Amino acid sequence: MEFDLWSFILDNLEAAGAIGAYVSLSIIGFALITYATRGSANKERNFGPKWAHPIIGSLMGAIPGCGATIVAASLYKNKKITFGGLFATFISTLGEGSFVLLGASDEADVAGNLKAYATITIFGVIAGIIFGYLADFSGYEVSNDSATKKHLDEINHQEKRNTLLGSFIESIGFYAILAMAIFLAPGAIMALWGGGIESISNLTYWISLALTLTCIIYYLTDRFIYKHHECACNEDDLKESILHAVLDVAMVVTYVFIGLVVANYIIDVLIGPEQFDTWMQSSAYVVVLIAALIGVTPGCGGMIAVAVAFITIPNFPMAALIAAAIATSGDGIFPLLAENRKDGITISLAGLVVAIIVGYLALLLGF
Repeated sequence: MEFDLWSFILDNLEAAGAIGAYVSLSIIGFALITYATRGSANKERNFGPKWAHPIIGSLMGAIPGCGATIVAASLYKNKKITFGGLFATFISTLGEGSFVLLGASDEADVAGNLKAYATITIFGVIAGIIFGYLADFSGYEVSNDSATKKHLDEINHQEKRNTLLGSFIESIGFYAILAMAIFLAPGAIMALWGGGIESISNLTYWISLALTLTCIIYYLTDRFIYKHHECACNEDDLKESILHAVLDVAMVVTYVFIGLVVANYIIDVLIGPEQFDTWMQSSAYVVVLIAALIGVTPGCGGMIAVAVAFITIPNFPMAALIAAAIATSGDGIFPLLAENRKDGITISLAGLVVAIIVGYLALLLGF
């Protein structure tokens, strides 16, 4: 099959924009809630009782999609959730793979499997709670204090050197991303139930492309040229709170696009559908390991591929789907890696180990 680079790029731009619409609901919604409750938030540093964070995190991760992991990464960055709570969220999440199993995915035209969704959700929540508590008992703490302080000191002394870039970051790009996210929000919500708005499907496609491209330009401009968003934002200023949220949206969508391109190119082009299916039909013990390795790749592409394989390939072991689900970190891994690479890598590697352990345990139990 001949590889069409242009179609490949467009497909991934559109997919990243569709994911970005859902992500925007989580990030901007969380920013608005934080702004509305800022008075009480200052009195209570943690997100609920600290001892309950693994339970809270695991239940958050069970929410379909990647929104919970993105919110958890933000809470962790602000030291409002423990590492165990963060780890529990990442273990229990299915990412966008949940929509495949629910039959509501735009990226996979397959019928859902509610029994499989319920099974791996239960496994994920239990594993998240257990290993979340183990992580907290280990004494692991947030490790980005000095790096963040040093970076803030550097930013606070930097002047806004280019008013045109400042205008783009704080006005043009800001309102463009916000407007596109609002336009795409109803479709993103309807997609949770497998629906959509057919009358504007063509317009939705082009706005999804525009959202991804705008987010990439916005993030790269802010990250490498303007360098303003890392300064401590004023929590009492609504626009500042939303501006910071939009910057997070742009960062996540940019990394989602990169993750989709890499994952889809490896699976669809380098490996090929035929070879991938062959791997997925090998020994159950081998499939569990392969599924975990695919699931741990950043983003949701790997989990989506394994979920589709489970639905379409006869006798595909449930244990392999469980391993992939636990290994996947969803799109929440991108802001975590951007803010604290050490913790992001630790989460991924530890999640892979847990995925393999739980996957083989599920296999021994007959799943």
